[in-house]
Amino acid sequence: MNEQELSQLILAPHISEKSSRVADKNRQFVFAVRRDATKPLIKRAVEKMFSVEVASVTVPNVKGTLKRQGKTPGRRQDWKKAYVRLKPGQEIDFVGGQAK
Repeated sequence: MNEQELSQLILAPHISEKSSRVADKNRQFVFAVRRDATKPLIKRAVEKMFSVEVASVTVPNVKGTLKRQGKTPGRRQDWKKAYVRLKPGQEIDFVGGQAK
């Protein structure tokens, strides 16, 4: 997989209460990734995009929820998320600003 495909593998950081709790406690970051992503590819993509060293990657599949619009039933799309644990001393800064 070339560098351009690696950069398209990670869709977005997944921000939630659980992901902030995991980030504070375990140095893990949560990303929404493409459904065809594998653990080694996610590891390479995160290391390339953020210039950090990754210790481990856990990848659960998330089932889409059932929704209704009036009488019409519907379903959200299934997706995949990646819990990326960084090695000690590594940090990802999503904001990009410097602290004063």
